[in-house]
Amino acid sequence: MKKIIATTNAPAAIGPYSQAIESGGMVFVSGQLPINPATGNFEEGGIRELTRRSLTNMQHILEEAGLSMDNVVKTTVLLADMNDFAEMNAVYAEFFPEACPARSAFAVKTLPKGARVEIECIAVR
Repeated sequence: MKKIIATTNAPAAIGPYSQAIESGGMVFVSGQLPINPATGNFEEGGIRELTRRSLTNMQHILEEAGLSMDNVVKTTVLLADMNDFAEMNAVYAEFFPEACPARSAFAVKTLPKGARVEIECIAVR
């Protein structure tokens, strides 16, 4: 059994997928691009602002599920350029100051809509 999680505080899915799915006490949040849900456009600024927006979108989806960033056990960070890693990491640390989740980080050739960063997570109740 699965439950769809959706909020207007994060951008709507841009394809045939859900913002998040809950199943068996776990919440799987789809990759979050740095899109501002109020404008439908990428957040203005550099990789720090883009990372902050992706993580904020993820945070809003988790809140809709009744969870917080403390419930996150695994993240995956996709970057268009690994040279952005250090700046992404600095902002990421603001959202996970203690008991950081497991994480994978990859440089990829391209991301949807030409994004520079996309972040997904798994959280548990």
